[in-house]
Amino acid sequence: MATRGVSADGLCSIPALLARNVALYGDRPAYREKEFGIWQAWTWAEASDEIRAMALGFLALGMAPGDHVAVIGRNRPAHYWAMVAAQMCGAVPVPLYQDAVAEEMAYVLDHCGARFVVCGDQEQVDKVIEIRDRAPGVEHVLYNDKRGMRKYDHTRLNWLHDIGEEGRAAHLRLEPELDARIAGQSWDTTCVMLYTSGTTGKPKGVVLSNRNIIETAKASVAFDHLGQDEEVLAYLPMAWVGDFIFSIGQAMVAGFCVNCPESPDTMMTDLREIGPTYFFAPPRIFETMLTSVMIRMEDAGDLKHALFRHFMEFAKGTGERFGMPRYRRRQSRPTLRRRLRWIYRYAMGIGFAVETLAENAVRGFFVR
Repeated sequence: MATRGVSADGLCSIPALLARNVALYGDRPAYREKEFGIWQAWTWAEASDEIRAMALGFLALGMAPGDHVAVIGRNRPAHYWAMVAAQMCGAVPVPLYQDAVAEEMAYVLDHCGARFVVCGDQEQVDKVIEIRDRAPGVEHVLYNDKRGMRKYDHTRLNWLHDIGEEGRAAHLRLEPELDARIAGQSWDTTCVMLYTSGTTGKPKGVVLSNRNIIETAKASVAFDHLGQDEEVLAYLPMAWVGDFIFSIGQAMVAGFCVNCPESPDTMMTDLREIGPTYFFAPPRIFETMLTSVMIRMEDAGDLKHALFRHFMEFAKGTGERFGMPRYRRRQSRPTLRRRLRWIYRYAMGIGFAVETLAENAVRGFFVR
């Protein structure tokens, strides 16, 4: 039973869970991002180094406990790292929808009193500059992608990479302060501030504590039997509470890998390449995927048609028993029982494939 301010296992914040994952899964992949068609990966140890350097850079900029840090952009590891780095400094991350217009962004920045804004690219920086007079509390704007930013006035603009390098250079001076702020976080410390979409009025800020996020993540991880072997595709808006639970809460609790697609246009291609073991999507996403598959099957040959029909019937009937286990194991090292079960499933799949090929060959010979 957790007491007030302390969790049952002593891990009462996202930075504390990050440190545990580094100790347990230091050399396992924690984040992947596809850029220019190539997947880049960071282990838990490498991601922790980047996050800590970013947090030290934030301290060098003067980030104080209780400050609000707005994060605007698409799903990228650096944006998730910026939120965890802000938490290390005792600040409160406030992710915003990247497609929000300047007027909506101005209201949120002014309402939460953000001092720091982390932008994904030039487009988001332009929005912040446009509304600077309506969000007077913004003191520093940081950007992740520096393309197109060379001729801007950098009086209050900083490249996120430079902030990390500055933090590494000042680590001897700032590390004691950073460690003290991390140690000072409790079960009831604010973890994140999320705004509603504002469809029925002005967006409303929802403040969630470490208890809210971590307990919810633990419960969902236990319910779905998630472990460190899972692969997740982070494509939902970062400003949505669901993405924060999946990509930060569950990722930190279970220790699995978060994969960020190259762009919304390549999401389906990236989805096939990653083959996520844990995938959450609204019904329209699954409907789009089903429609795409069915349309492509209309142009397929007879053999593919036969294979498709056969294995669809197999999946509907006994696929749960052979190909889709009900319960996932937490341990990463497979046991003898699991190996034998895999061999049995593969043998069954090969047997059904050979049977279908032989059946279609005989049918084609006699019918045509």
